[in-house]
Amino acid sequence: MPKPLPYKAGSLIYFRGDPADKVFLLQSGKVNLVYQDIETGEDVHDLVQQGEFFGVKSALGRYPREENAAAIMDVTAMTFTVPEFEALAAANTRIIMKMLKVLSNQLRKIHKQVSSLMAKEEQSPEDGLYSVGEYYLKTKNYDHARYVFSRYLVYYPSGKNAAQAAANLRQVEGLATTRAAPSSPPPNQAAQASPKQGQSEAAKAFYEAMSFVSQQKNSQAYLAFKKIVDANEDAEYVAKSNFEIGHCLFLLNKYEECIKCFTMVITKYPKHPDLADALFYMGQSYEKSNMKEQAQTFYKKILSMSGSEDDEGARVKAKRALSALEG
Repeated sequence: MPKPLPYKAGSLIYFRGDPADKVFLLQSGKVNLVYQDIETGEDVHDLVQQGEFFGVKSALGRYPREENAAAIMDVTAMTFTVPEFEALAAANTRIIMKMLKVLSNQLRKIHKQVSSLMAKEEQSPEDGLYSVGEYYLKTKNYDHARYVFSRYLVYYPSGKNAAQAAANLRQVEGLATTRAAPSSPPPNQAAQASPKQGQSEAAKAFYEAMSFVSQQKNSQAYLAFKKIVDANEDAEYVAKSNFEIGHCLFLLNKYEECIKCFTMVITKYPKHPDLADALFYMGQSYEKSNMKEQAQTFYKKILSMSGSEDDEGARVKAKRALSALEG
């Protein structure tokens, strides 16, 4: 039975790569769809209007989501299972015509991008390999960029792009380790953590903020972490502090703000090593806000992830929380 679900402003309705088992009809609010342009690799934003369906193509095609769907403001969306949507469409030709129009526009856009790509002069293997590295660097996929530039220098040590490839490689060597910095130690270990000799001012400030967390002074910790983020002087500790701000908001029972904060974290750091924990705090925030279906979505997302051993704690907690909700 189709039913309306509310989503808070700033929250994610679904993620790129998620299984597509539902179709959405926007009843109120605004939703932004963010996907990658196949030609440039840049993010493209499509605004969903009230009365429009979204998530249709992947759901009907039975393949993973191709975009992130984020609530720009408070949203109410009617959700349909695929059989429910197919039954609705079969009984209403206007819906079929509307879907055909949307899909036709999308196909024209894709055709234009593919034609543009095919019309470009074919690159040599050397130029093609270097361009792939440039693409990964531009899209901040530093681990892949490092690998490609290193391969370029092995295959073309005297190539025309060798000097720039070497410079790019030196750049990503550092960026690959700070792109998604691990979060801070758990609160019960924070008192034992101390900055090493020669660390940055941001590092010192971070450990001071963690000491507030260990003393359960969550408001002071929040302000200290926010100061690090606002200063934006050390990428590693900005990433750590962004995560800890969301944690503090959760501890302060500010669940709506917690959801917005962690939505920003997982959008900015999609490969953050503490992604599972961020999703768990979001699920907990929804559950404590009595929005159980949204909470279940986040718990199931954690369980579907192929994470590392570090994520095991979050998976155990998500499984326990999901069982409690479904029981």
